[in-house]
Amino acid sequence: MTVDNAFMARALELARKGLYSTHPNPRVGCVIVQDGRIVGEGWHARSGEPHAEVHALRQAGARAKGATAYVTLEPCSHHGRTPPCADALIDAGVARVVAAMQDPNPQVSGSGLLRLMQAGIAVQSGVLEAQARELNAGFIKRMEQGLPFVRVKLAMSLDGRTAMASGESQWITGPAARSAVQRLRARSSVVLSGADTVLADDARLTVRNEELGLNAELSALADARPPLRVLIDGRLRVPLDAAFFQAGAAMVATCAAATARDRYLSEGHELLAVPGSNGHVDLRKLLVELAARGSNEILVEAGPRLAGAFARQGLVDEYQIFVAAKFLGSSARPLLDLPLGRMAEAPQLKITDIRAVGDDWRIIAVPLVVAAEAVVPH
Repeated sequence: MTVDNAFMARALELARKGLYSTHPNPRVGCVIVQDGRIVGEGWHARSGEPHAEVHALRQAGARAKGATAYVTLEPCSHHGRTPPCADALIDAGVARVVAAMQDPNPQVSGSGLLRLMQAGIAVQSGVLEAQARELNAGFIKRMEQGLPFVRVKLAMSLDGRTAMASGESQWITGPAARSAVQRLRARSSVVLSGADTVLADDARLTVRNEELGLNAELSALADARPPLRVLIDGRLRVPLDAAFFQAGAAMVATCAAATARDRYLSEGHELLAVPGSNGHVDLRKLLVELAARGSNEILVEAGPRLAGAFARQGLVDEYQIFVAAKFLGSSARPLLDLPLGRMAEAPQLKITDIRAVGDDWRIIAVPLVVAAEAVVPH
């Protein structure tokens, strides 16, 4: 590993501390190096608070002059809720800036690196870029495509079943897997489900901090920024006294008449009218709306019909499938409602990771071919 790679790896390690708290901003880390030694470190913790570069420069102080700054994302060049980080690096007198990747935000998109070069600072970009892109896949997709990164979480038995024929599903997997799911929720901008799941499981879809398995600092950050809970309920079948609504403010995406909006508002919830047909919400249009509101990552925790609809429409970026060492039998419910007639129709996936999680296994897989669009049943 080169020296640049080693210091960038440390910057990425710092950036990951913001995994649960930076929404809608990207996760960014920064390391200031003088004479081969780290003299300042920082990471972005929360939107509206100082960026990683500012924290690192404060720690470095006068030692930043003539130093090299390693940043996991191109320093910003625009005034948002905080001043431009490019200016802070220039004012500190750093001699060199190494960025993992260019910022996909159109407000930056190369202008930060250009400003540094114009100030006489040596600039390099592309060091450990793949790792940096993976860390901020949702932010990048939102900036480049106007859509959030969609992660579908599924839990199944060894024979690919998710619930008994009666609907009983708690618990397929063990405590370690459930803790991993809590961390998936905590890192997401939105946790999304459908009426069938909420009605069948009396689901709340909240983040249970005591199950996160994080240190006190990260757990407090996650607790301060819970994800938005979104219920897709095309016909408004879930009553307002359901546990889902009693657990806190939520959004309901529906095709139903807007006359019900005031009733939901009075209970502290938002009713979002989304175009659709026959009471079925247009999922792509919903995702576009959520992205416009700053949502980077969506976690879908739904039954086979809604999860299958996301799959058929080619809207899934990643599957996280938790597999329990048990059989539920041939009458139990399938993983996805994905009717296929021929082997050639089977969606191709690439498995990127398999590992044990307690007594269960987790498979992470990504689609290789975008599926044809289909109507959304739920």
